[in-house]
Amino acid sequence: MEAVPRTLLRDRAHAAIRDAIVTGAIEPGAVVRDADLAERLGLSRAPVREAFARLVDEGLLETKPQSHTRVTPVVASDVRDAAAVVGALHELVTRVAVPRLSPGDVEAMRTANERFAAAVAAGDVDAALDADDALHDVLVRAAANRAAAATIARYTPLIRRLERRRFGEGGTCRSAGLHGRLIDACADGDGDEAVRITAEIWHTLADLADETDAADTD
Repeated sequence: MEAVPRTLLRDRAHAAIRDAIVTGAIEPGAVVRDADLAERLGLSRAPVREAFARLVDEGLLETKPQSHTRVTPVVASDVRDAAAVVGALHELVTRVAVPRLSPGDVEAMRTANERFAAAVAAGDVDAALDADDALHDVLVRAAANRAAAATIARYTPLIRRLERRRFGEGGTCRSAGLHGRLIDACADGDGDEAVRITAEIWHTLADLADETDAADTD
């Protein structure tokens, strides 16, 4: 992790630590110490402690008073719950966003999907998930629902950890083909079809959590 500029320190500390957890740079089960991370990020301990509190609330850290703070394991049931919430909100923002999309918005989605497909083919998990975010963020921004956007941002990292695990096993739980169908529906102004495909996309994540849960119990 790189040193954090001394602006919006709480938010930047939170983002840096969250991203390190999601990417696996800080592994599940790892004990984290505010003093160590503060030094690595070039911060005082206060914003790191505040970041820890947010990450506990978001399910990425767990703390035992007077003992330790550590990264939570990837738990399939937690991912399934998060995917249900995030998926429902993506359906909501899609329904609102489709009538508002400009041709430039649709083109941005197509460009993001091209980057996604290329990244999946190359096995580049970071680029694939960045492109996936870019595609769906077009709809989130167009919907302009701040509560939905904040909740999606809060719970998506839990899902991303399992997606990264899936990529590491040589697969992907996202489909450029499904994305393409979503984009076509958006281009046609067909909100009902766009919502249906969005639901299909997010159901694949719930299925992935079920598969992971079954594999972990074998």
